[in-house]
Amino acid sequence: MKTTIRFLGVVILGIGLFSGGCTQKSAPASGSLKNPEAAGQLKTFVAEKEAQVDALAGEPDVSVFKPFFTAVDKGNWLAISNAFAKLERRAPQYEHSGPSDERLHGTAWEAVKEIWGAYDAFSAGGGKYSMDFGTNIIGSITPGSVYFGGTDPGRFIVTALQKSHVNADPFFTLTQNALADSTYLDYLRAMYGGKIYVPTLEDSQHCFEDYMEDAQTRMAKGKLKPGEDVRMVEGKVQVSGQVAVMNINGLLARVIFDKNPGREFYIEESFPLDWMYPYLEPHGLIMKINRQPLAEMSDEIVRRDRDYWTKYVTPMIGDWLNPDTTVKEVTVFAEKVYLKNDLSGFKGDRQFVQSTGAQKWFSKLRSSIGGLYAWRAQHAADASERERMNDAADFTFRQAFALCPYLPEAVFRYVTFLMNANRGADALLVAETAAQMPANQGKDGEQIRGLVEQLKKFQKAK
Repeated sequence: MKTTIRFLGVVILGIGLFSGGCTQKSAPASGSLKNPEAAGQLKTFVAEKEAQVDALAGEPDVSVFKPFFTAVDKGNWLAISNAFAKLERRAPQYEHSGPSDERLHGTAWEAVKEIWGAYDAFSAGGGKYSMDFGTNIIGSITPGSVYFGGTDPGRFIVTALQKSHVNADPFFTLTQNALADSTYLDYLRAMYGGKIYVPTLEDSQHCFEDYMEDAQTRMAKGKLKPGEDVRMVEGKVQVSGQVAVMNINGLLARVIFDKNPGREFYIEESFPLDWMYPYLEPHGLIMKINRQPLAEMSDEIVRRDRDYWTKYVTPMIGDWLNPDTTVKEVTVFAEKVYLKNDLSGFKGDRQFVQSTGAQKWFSKLRSSIGGLYAWRAQHAADASERERMNDAADFTFRQAFALCPYLPEAVFRYVTFLMNANRGADALLVAETAAQMPANQGKDGEQIRGLVEQLKKFQKAK
């Protein structure tokens, strides 16, 4: 979905990170919503959100949501999906061809999106891995902390599995992806106002202005980021794309971080936010945002992260992957298991191999930590530190690729890392393996196939 935000004469056209789409969906995999624990928690979560909607004073007529809640109460996933799609097609904050319904804008609508997001994420990951994903993240976070959930499962599954999202029990859950939307900030204030600092309209104005000034300056110097579209249209600055929106979201996330100095912060990354990197360290499946920048990533932090993830992924894909495993061995595994579906000798979980949602989720999490190590390597104070961080990044990216060899983010990040290390042959091997995967056939695989061609040309030119 595309989000259009109008603010102080500046038009920002961004790609929304909330997944769902406006098309009818197939029913989820068998058993994905039949897990008793998951179903029970979802029921409790929905009741809390329905009560939140019913209690809203001054909101538009909330009866527009009745068909959606009726479908939710019946527990019919396809009916829930279709009911949400009908609402989504009329929501004014998204681009669509038909008329907009102004009732689909406000705190009640935000609560409805939370419910849909939870059902959609649970259906994608299946009961087992959805629960595992959410409970592990929740268990790793100190009560009373602030947690930024970035991807759909990182936001919605964690939200649904908390004791109470509304009461921030055990911690405050929000998403960095929607902070540029004033409606979402209103929603946060309705829940958390007085408990934590939520950016004000003035804060939003300052962040928009700061970004636009910085973007104009960098445009004049030819230093815009890849994917950052900045132009002058009728005397106004217009920026478009995910990069621009996430830069503004990042500035607002920084306001929340700075204005709540007494709380710990954690993040499940969706889009890298530059200011955070000096403060980040791996923390289980996610990352912790430290109060002060880390001079370096200690050996203890790296060892703890490596041991945690090695233990975590072994039941999923087996115990064959270690720091000495070559890129070639990883690609051979990927082809055998994910392309040929040959599970002879496979010591992992066959349910994981059948769950594309779980594969993507955990690969994304591991790839994000790999990105942190790669950033540390690029900003290392000396050659020894650079080598240590490169080693950590390499192993982390190999794990991410083994978990999901067709996830574009894991592929592009690892290929970029390998090319920066002058390992073009390994980069091409990773890209070619990814391009073979069923998920990258057809239009969905155009970027990966284009990457392969670029790498081949580079190798030929050497």
